[in-house]
Parts: sequence; C-alpha cells; structure tokens
Amino acid sequence: MGERRVDALLLGVAVVWGSSYLAVKVLLDSVGGAGGGAQAVLPVLALRYLGAALALGVVVVLTRARVGRGELGWGLVLGCSQAAVLLLETFGVAGTTATNAGLLIATTILLTPAVEGLWTRSWLPPSFFAAGLVAVVGVALLVGGGGWRTPTGGDLLVLAAAVVRACHVTAIGRVTRRTPHRPLDLRGLTFVQTVVGAVVGFVLAPSATVGLVASATPVQWAGLAYLALGCSVFAFVAQSWAVRRTSAARASLLLGTEPLWAVLFGVVLAGDALGAAGVLGAVLLLGATAAGQRIELRSAGRAVAPRGRPTGELAGSEP
Repeated sequence: MGERRVDALLLGVAVVWGSSYLAVKVLLDSVGGAGGGAQAVLPVLALRYLGAALALGVVVVLTRARVGRGELGWGLVLGCSQAAVLLLETFGVAGTTATNAGLLIATTILLTPAVEGLWTRSWLPPSFFAAGLVAVVGVALLVGGGGWRTPTGGDLLVLAAAVVRACHVTAIGRVTRRTPHRPLDLRGLTFVQTVVGAVVGFVLAPSATVGLVASATPVQWAGLAYLALGCSVFAFVAQSWAVRRTSAARASLLLGTEPLWAVLFGVVLAGDALGAAGVLGAVLLLGATAAGQRIELRSAGRAVAPRGRPTGELAGSEP
C-alpha cells in the first residue's frame, strides 16, 4: 500500500506538470486580451513566483528548514537561472501550442546528462547519443507541421529553455553534492529561488504586475493559484517526499510521463492538432527520451536530479 501511495504521488506530480502548459496558455491569453499572451508573461510570472514563495515560506517555518549563507548565496544564483528558464518557457508557450511546448521541453531529459557529461568529462555510451539523434528527428517532424516549415518563435524559445534548464539542473546537482558534510537544505534553497524569481518578475514589469493585481478576475486568480500552489509547491513537497521512498529508476519513469499528459491535455482540452508527421515526431521524441533516460540511469546509476522547478520549473520542466 505504501509503494502504491508513492507511485500515485509521483504520477500526480507528472499529471500536474503536464497540465501546466495548457494552464499557462489559457491564463496568458486571458490576461493578455487583444494584445496577445506575450505581454502578460512578466506579471503572471511575478505573481506565480510570489504565491509560491509565500507558501514555501510557510513550509520553511513549519519544518524549521535552514536558510543560511549557503542557501542564500546559491539561491540567488540559481534563482536567476531558474527565472531565465521560466521566462523562456512562458514566452515560448505564448507563441506555440501547449502540446508542442510540453513535448519540446522533454528534450531536457536528454540534454541534462549530456551537459553533465561535458562538465565532468564523463561520456555516456554511444547508444545515448543515438537516442539523441532520434529525438532531433522527432523535434524536426513535430515543429515542421508536416513539411519543412520554419519553427515558430515560441518553439525555438521552448527549445532554448530546455538547454538553459539542463544547465540549471546540472548546476543544482553539482552544488548540492559539493558540501557532503553540510548539505544545502533544498527547502530553504527552493524558497530563496522563488523569492528571487518574484523580485525579478516584478522589477521587469512593476506597473503591469500591479495592474494585474488590481484587475484580475476570480478565474485568473484561480489559474495563478493553481500554477503557484499546484504546479510548484505541491510538486516540490510531493516529489521531495516520494523520491526518498522509491528507486531512482521508478521515480524517473513516473515523472517522465509528464510529456504524455501535456499531449493529452493539449489535444483533448485545447483541440491541438498534430497531424500525421507531428504524431510521428511526438512518438519518436517520447521514445528517444525514454530510451535515453534508461541508458543514463543504467550507465551512471544516478538518483533522480532536481528538475529546476520550485522543486523545478516552478518549474514547469513545467513553464
């Protein structure tokens, strides 16, 4: 029964993360109005970060988490890189479909061990890079719209977010492993990152953020609460609890279903159409990332790494 509860929690995190792309898309379109979703990115991010920071502050106080010099220093650095990831992701979602965004960000699964391999000069087996090549073909089919169409700006921004996220996640892994005698408290570290993100979002768009606070409808507040509390705080707390009670391979498998849920929500609820080439691209991309994930876990025996949200990706691998 205990194992089933752990599996259910991890699968719940993947479902919530998968839904975040559509939730962000709908919220941006609602807030942006006739001007388009892109202009709503900064105030939405600022308020989402703020909500997550307030909730995580309660978690820090109740659990007596440490927020010392290390958490503050690294939280500032990693908070800036995390904010960069979410800015790229959210601007990307505003310029593409929720389905495309959820699939393209899945390339982080392959990019992260590749970046870490470059950092440590510890190379993965050739089969991993073969999976990466298949993933590239899948991406080309997915964004090509059945032909050789140039990818949208949103597609490119999401791919850029995947690259930055891979670097961010690698940095978190290196930082948290470099102090074995006094490891960083991930609760305190994540809290500082969310505070930094809220400050960055507000500084970049102070008047728009204040305007959104004054004009947001109950539905928009509900969307912001879902992103802050569901996709960020719940995901962080649930993942932190669950990954300590299961194997890295099992956790990785369950959390890796996120793109599948993103596709399901995008196609069923938003009416996103992939087309024959898009479906083939999605299958190749998902298959390649799953294969690469298994190869990486088998060759390195690593534990599941933090994803860079306010676990990771606030984030949204969720936006």
